[in-house]
Amino acid sequence: MKPTCALPACGHTSTAPSIPPAKRSISCCRPRRDVVAAKHFLQMALWRTGQVRPRVINVDGNASYPPAIAELKESGALPRRCRCRPSPYLNNILEQDHRFVRKRIAASLWFRSVDGALRTIAGYEAMNMIRKGQVRWLAKGDVVGQVRFIERVFGIAA
Repeated sequence: MKPTCALPACGHTSTAPSIPPAKRSISCCRPRRDVVAAKHFLQMALWRTGQVRPRVINVDGNASYPPAIAELKESGALPRRCRCRPSPYLNNILEQDHRFVRKRIAASLWFRSVDGALRTIAGYEAMNMIRKGQVRWLAKGDVVGQVRFIERVFGIAA
């Protein structure tokens, strides 16, 4: 049997000698590389939050996140009591949440500059959150309160 992985540390073997070495290493070590990528992604996310330590981490159904979170707990980057809450439909929920924002972007015929795009999309997101009632102390159906809130926050007459 020939080794299926190009890495010397990997001892996986297979009876399929017709697989080229480049494809062998991808098919063989993919789960481990996914865990490494997930760990790197979570480390970057934790670094961006600063001193805030999460209680719960919601992740999509990818199988590489729980081992990556376990490794981060062992290394001390995450607190021991931090829970990993996998949700296989998380990507669907996020995409559905941004449906209205995408409609507005398509209707605006794209943007001229990056700064204009960032500001406009932030405004779309804020208005969508207000519309859905995700702003604390502001009721979902209180249109007058929403108008006052927009006037105060953005300094414009709505």
